[in-house]
Amino acid sequence: MPEGKFHGKRIVLGVTGSIAAYKAVSLVRTLVREGGDVSVVMTDSATRFVAPLTFEVLSQHPVARDLFSNHEVMPHLTLSESADLFLIAPATANTLTKCALGLADDLLSTMVLTARCPLIVAPAMDGGMWDHPTVVEHTRVLRNRGVIVLDPEEGPLASGHHGVGRFPEEEKILGAMISVLLRRCDWAGHRVLVSAGPTREPIDAVRFISNPSSGKMGYALARAAADRGAEVVLVSGPTGLPKPAGVDFVSVVTAEDMHQALAAKFSWATMLVMAAAVGDFRPRYPSRDKIKKKTWTGEPVEVEETIDILKALSPQRTHQLMVGFAAETSNLVENGKEKLEQKDLDLVVINSVAGPQSAFGDDTNEVILLTRNGEITCLDRMPKRALADRILDKVQTLTARVRQDIGRPSVQARSV
Repeated sequence: MPEGKFHGKRIVLGVTGSIAAYKAVSLVRTLVREGGDVSVVMTDSATRFVAPLTFEVLSQHPVARDLFSNHEVMPHLTLSESADLFLIAPATANTLTKCALGLADDLLSTMVLTARCPLIVAPAMDGGMWDHPTVVEHTRVLRNRGVIVLDPEEGPLASGHHGVGRFPEEEKILGAMISVLLRRCDWAGHRVLVSAGPTREPIDAVRFISNPSSGKMGYALARAAADRGAEVVLVSGPTGLPKPAGVDFVSVVTAEDMHQALAAKFSWATMLVMAAAVGDFRPRYPSRDKIKKKTWTGEPVEVEETIDILKALSPQRTHQLMVGFAAETSNLVENGKEKLEQKDLDLVVINSVAGPQSAFGDDTNEVILLTRNGEITCLDRMPKRALADRILDKVQTLTARVRQDIGRPSVQARSV
């Protein structure tokens, strides 16, 4: 029988008092079938939904329920210290809050404080709870600490309501576990500089010119590179996204802000990924005060071009590999090729921002990868986090060749 995905991995599964506890039974069966060594920890309220004996039979281990268990001495230490992964599924709003605040009033919450392995939390709660400001804040705190908190699903809930709070699909949980337990370190030694999000160019004290970029693709690339062992600096325009764990974060607003931040780290980087949607124009004479409607004369706002960051940095490269993004509405390959050549890039990622399938704001995307030597790769629509890994995979195939080309003249120099 072939070894499973989790062969040799010790997994601690925390089960809390949610109606979704019954779904953890299927999860344990899957983990064991895939070779995982699973130990289950249950809260008292969880045992009201599923009998501990069910998990003991499936996992072939006693279920740990309290700090004074008869099975092990100091289970909060012995279980967590030997684990490769700690998964809490389902996690109630109460459990999520205790994890964020560092409360330790039972075995499971105490183990969260003693564990030194990665922690994944799969929430399940009633409608309205996931969006409650307290839960939103505690989720943000956990994610900033590096905890992987999955988003619950939307649909019918046990209360009869419809909303966000359903236990994440098993495949989603398994995918998160695989990304942690089977993490590749093929980017160790690389120093990756990533830009993300939109820029804002002020018209007056309260108005600005911008674009709909959400920053999701750049953030996904930063997380992917960090997960694969790289040192990462993320320079981001204004977004509503949480700062990725394990990444140095620099917040900027305007195109000039972003240029200065990237230029300051460019010599450090081995690779620049310019995923930000930098505005091409800015008002030439922004007002320091709010322009009142009654005082506006009707004159159009005079604009000027912003700095072309890639074009400015490209002549300064000594060893850096450079990846650009081309957001296009038509003639994708032709426009992408022009950008690659004009800005002396090694790879350009071309995506469409036209129509309902626009890359802006969506959690998924489909792109065309175009390399310096004319190789074209079309990637079908997929989650942006998965797409980030595919882009990094393609970059790896270019690395050796780019290293041989260090010191080559830039496009501008060659055209003289």
